[in-house]
Amino acid sequence: MKIEKVTKNKKQFLDLLLLADEQENMIDKYLPNGDLFALYDNDLKSICVVLRIDNEICELKNIATYKKFQGKGYGKALIKFISDYYKKNYKTMLVGTGETPSNLSFYESCGFKQSHRIKNFFTDNYDHLIFEEGVQLVDMVYLKKELSMANK
Repeated sequence: MKIEKVTKNKKQFLDLLLLADEQENMIDKYLPNGDLFALYDNDLKSICVVLRIDNEICELKNIATYKKFQGKGYGKALIKFISDYYKKNYKTMLVGTGETPSNLSFYESCGFKQSHRIKNFFTDNYDHLIFEEGVQLVDMVYLKKELSMANK
């Protein structure tokens, strides 16, 4: 298994990015300035995008694994990698997600704790209703993970 930082042609991963964020113009808001990482295990399995928010906070904006490889530890491996990668420069990593049990339990199993929510995020920012696991997404639920800032 290897993880690479991708600096060019990030849109080549649009099929995967759309699994986690199903509206391309929303992806276009963070992809140009975000760091994209690709996880390979023989071939591409998973990607994520991390964006700098300020001097102490970064945000995991997108993480996706091809459906046939989900549940095999690739997402957790990617989160462990980026947590180690960013702990030198940031105190906290945020992630926003829909309020579905599987998403919340996945992030909590990776060391995130619920932080706050943005009311009506999905209904205000997407041009269609979004459903996951039979639940309509309305609010964005934010979770945070404390990273250690060795260099601050």
